[in-house]
Amino acid sequence: MSIPDKVVNRLSLYHFILEDLRDDEQYISSTKIAQLLNIDDSQVRKDIKYLDNSGKCRVGYDAKKLKKSIENCLGFEQKRDAFIVGAGNLGAALAKYDSFKDYGLNILAMFDNNSKKIGTIINGKEVFDITRIANLSSRLNVEIAILTVPKEFAKGTAQYLAGAGIKYIWNFTPCILDVPKDVKVWNENLIGSFLQFTNSDEKEEK
Repeated sequence: MSIPDKVVNRLSLYHFILEDLRDDEQYISSTKIAQLLNIDDSQVRKDIKYLDNSGKCRVGYDAKKLKKSIENCLGFEQKRDAFIVGAGNLGAALAKYDSFKDYGLNILAMFDNNSKKIGTIINGKEVFDITRIANLSSRLNVEIAILTVPKEFAKGTAQYLAGAGIKYIWNFTPCILDVPKDVKVWNENLIGSFLQFTNSDEKEEK
């Protein structure tokens, strides 16, 4: 069953909530999840219908079973290796985010064209010259790149990654990439998220 991107995003947020539950909290209701995320509880129930999971009337969902259902549905146990391309502040911050492993994402290495950064180690990940990415992606069977280079280098780097065998680009740059059709791009729009947040806040104040 294909799950819409927005549902996948909400299910991951539900998982965050379930991760933070106390050990003695066996059940959780759709109402509690909805209140924590400021959404409608009917939306929570619709999302959970995508899972092989059902709640109990007046009791809620078994928290451990619901958490496991989300993990199975979203493929947390399926390990995916990836490279970070761009060893600047954002790339380094992502390299230091160890929780990626909990969700199946394994950062193997980083790449940059800055000679001062090449050869350094960031949280156990070595920074290689970007010219080595084709060789290493082939040898290690890595098809995912997390792109964190400056805006002015984004399009050229994306084209280079496509030619190096990368099939999936998680794009953190404020730039729309032009890549071949067989390369999938997910744009992490940080500015758009910020503006959406601030504009919704202003609407509430009015």
